[in-house]
Amino acid sequence: MLSTLLAFLGACLLIAASPGPSTVLIIKQSIRSRRSGFLTVLGNETGVFVWGICAAFGLTALLAASEVAYDVMRIVGAVILVVFGVQALWQARHVKGAADADGEEAAEQSGWSSYRGGLLLNLANPKAAIFAMSFLPQFVPEGAPHLPTMVGLAALWAVFEVGYYGLYVWFVGRMKTVLSRAGVRRRLEQVSGGVLLLLGARLALES
Repeated sequence: MLSTLLAFLGACLLIAASPGPSTVLIIKQSIRSRRSGFLTVLGNETGVFVWGICAAFGLTALLAASEVAYDVMRIVGAVILVVFGVQALWQARHVKGAADADGEEAAEQSGWSSYRGGLLLNLANPKAAIFAMSFLPQFVPEGAPHLPTMVGLAALWAVFEVGYYGLYVWFVGRMKTVLSRAGVRRRLEQVSGGVLLLLGARLALES
C-alpha cells in the first residue's frame, strides 16, 4: 500500500509539473495578488476533485464514449481560454503597477472571480475528465473497495496540487517587487494572454 501511495504521489508531481492552461492562469493571477493566485489554485483543484468523483462513479466514461459531448466541452473550453486570453491582453494595456491603490483594491475584490476562473478552466477541459478516468484506476490496490478508494485518491490528488501550486503563488509573491513594475507586469500579462489564446485555438482546432 505504501509503495502504491508513493507511486501515486510521484505521478501527481509529474502531472502538476507539466505546464498547461491552469499553470498559466495561476501564475497570471498570482501576479495580481497572492490571494487571487491561491483562490485560483483552490478553484482549479475543486475541478480536479469533481472530475475524480465523476471518474469514481464512471461518469467520465460517458464523455469519452460520446463524440458530441466531448466536442461540446472542447469548444466551451476553447472559448473560456480565449476569453481569459483576451482579458489578459486587455489588462496589459491598462497596467499601472501593483503599487497603485486601486489595483490592490481590485486584486483584493477578485476572490470569487479568481476561484471561479480556476474552477471553470478545469471543468471545461474535456482532457482533464478523460485523464482522471484513465489515471486514478491505475492506483486502486487489488481487492480494495473501488468507489471509496477512487474518491480518496481524488481528494489526495487535489490536496497535493494545492500544495504544489501554492509554491508557485509563494514564489511569485516573493518576486513581487520585480513583477509589480508596470513594464514587467505588462509584458507578463501579454505573454500569458498570448499563451492562453494559442491554447484555446489549439483546443478548438483539435480533431
